Amino acid sequence: MKKLTSLAICLALLGSCSSTTVISSSDKEAKIYVNGEFVGTGSASYTDTRIVGSTNMVSLKKKGCEDVGYTFQRNEEFDAGACAGGVFTLIPFLWIMRYKPTHNYDFECKPVKN
Repeated sequence: MKKLTSLAICLALLGSCSSTTVISSSDKEAKIYVNGEFVGTGSASYTDTRIVGSTNMVSLKKKGCEDVGYTFQRNEEFDAGACAGGVFTLIPFLWIMRYKPTHNYDFECKPVKN
C-alpha cells in the first residue's frame, strides 16, 4: 500500500509539471511557431514543462505577408495539482501556474514590402 501511495504521488507531481494550451490564428492558413519551432497551421496544441513566469514567443507566418508576433506566459491560471504536490516536496511550486486553455490571435495579412 505504501508503494502504491508513493507511485500515485510521483505521477501526480509529474503530471502537474506540464501545461497545455491551444493556439489559434484568425487566419486558418497562417503557420504557427512557438519559440521558433513550427507547431501547426491555423490551430495547434502546445505543451511544455517550463516554470512559472516563463515567456513563450508566438509567430504567425504566411507567404507574402509580414510576420505577426505575440507572447504568452506561464502565469495565467492557478494549478491546484502543483500546489498540492508542492506541499510534499516544494519543487512543484515552480509549476503552480499554468497556461489558459486557449490563446486566439488575430492575423491580418499586411503584404511584405520590397
